[in-house]
Amino acid sequence: LRSFAAALALRDACVALTGLSDCFTLKWPNDVLLNGGKLAGILLESQGLGGPDPVLCIGIGVNLIAAPDAAQVEPGATPPVSLMAETGHRITPEAFLDALAPAYAAWEASFVTEGFAPLRAAWLSHAARLGEPIRARTGTLTREGVFDSIDAGGNLILRTSAGTLAIPAAEVFF
Repeated sequence: LRSFAAALALRDACVALTGLSDCFTLKWPNDVLLNGGKLAGILLESQGLGGPDPVLCIGIGVNLIAAPDAAQVEPGATPPVSLMAETGHRITPEAFLDALAPAYAAWEASFVTEGFAPLRAAWLSHAARLGEPIRARTGTLTREGVFDSIDAGGNLILRTSAGTLAIPAAEVFF
């Protein structure tokens, strides 16, 4: 669930540095979009969860100055964009980290003290394509339906012609 804290913190840092709150949305489970293009992604790796010394590493990539060529992403994937190209703001990695660190600390504190519910509500208020048709791909299986919500476990809730599904992990396409 900390990927949602990281996504919210990323969005908050982007808004704080640009003043452009309406341009940034969140793509399930952990991408930040800018004007509909992929600005940032998050990858979590864990070790020893449930043990005495659990470790969680949160990797964050943000296209501050440049973005990969759209031809380098698979067909149907969200095209990459950069903060500078989309907004004209030239932000250094250090300045971005100075905005990101306190934003993450605030969302982490909220998660620890109040649980996932406040993060879920905030995340949904900035969700890209909520209530719209999407495709969710897991391996070779692709499911199509309406992005209905996320549940208390962070699962994507997809409303399909066969019923409602809770999807714990997938690649989402619009």
